[in-house]
Amino acid sequence: MKAIVWTKYGPPEVLQLRDAAKPAPKETEVLIRIYATTVTAGDCEMRNLKFPVWLSLPMRIYAGIKKPQRVTILGQELAGEIESVGKDVKLFKKGDQVFATTGFGFGAYAEYKCLPEKPKMGVLAKKPTNMTYEEAAAVPTGGLEALHFLRKGNIQSGQKVLIIGAGGSIGTFAVQLARYFGAEVTGVDSTGKLDMLRSIGADHVIDYTQEDFTKSAETYDVIFDVMGKSSFSGSVRSLKQNGRYLLGNAGLTQMVRGRWTSMRSSKKVIIGAANQKTEDLLFLKELIEAGKIKPVIDRVYPLKHIVEAHRYVEQGHKKGNVVITVSSS
Repeated sequence: MKAIVWTKYGPPEVLQLRDAAKPAPKETEVLIRIYATTVTAGDCEMRNLKFPVWLSLPMRIYAGIKKPQRVTILGQELAGEIESVGKDVKLFKKGDQVFATTGFGFGAYAEYKCLPEKPKMGVLAKKPTNMTYEEAAAVPTGGLEALHFLRKGNIQSGQKVLIIGAGGSIGTFAVQLARYFGAEVTGVDSTGKLDMLRSIGADHVIDYTQEDFTKSAETYDVIFDVMGKSSFSGSVRSLKQNGRYLLGNAGLTQMVRGRWTSMRSSKKVIIGAANQKTEDLLFLKELIEAGKIKPVIDRVYPLKHIVEAHRYVEQGHKKGNVVITVSSS
């Protein structure tokens, strides 16, 4: 099979299109022919090991000290068709159209991937019936992360929610999910993403290149900073009493300050990655099939142009998702 092999830590050029051995499913696994995958910011961070200091060493130990060894094929999201199943598989059959996230198992930058029917890392489910493979591949990671944080925020109908980094893969789902939960949503991102944010339901938008929301008198019930780059003190000040500050990709200092703030005031700082669950992916599937949410796709690249796709995502300007077509469906 064809796969994008990760040969060393570094810039996008370390990713190379090569022939690799086609995997065979174990007794409880399914073999998926992958039709589409994505390039996420997480893939780029893993590729060059640009993590916060406290996380970079554990990730290097996990992947390989000097070069990638345990993980040699990146890619966390996929959509495709089950080609064969192990003898003990009960939930899926040959021909099922599925979508999945592989979590830190990675491996989606390839024509084939084996996954357990009940993965320990990531989740697997039948894809929404009203989506293409390219659309379905763009759902799991961003959708599950957004759902996790917004549920932690305990959003109630009529509350005001501010989403910082609203134009990315997690943020675009967060805008739509917050609206679904009945919130009044303000999206914060750069100039070129504001019209898109309005189109997916943002009630208000703020161009961070022109305006600092922390300088405004406006306060919010929930502030969700997708990438953890906002002013900590400014964001806390912009919360109402009993408000929740949701921090994705938090640094060590933010973790310490968050615990202190939560202990000393009515405002709560919530940190931590999603514990991905099949029932949550099925919940997103139901919303998609009901027309309540949808992925935003910025660009689509063929697998052979993965370096260009990584380079684009790393610039930080993508709207929603960047999708990679792997095989022809």
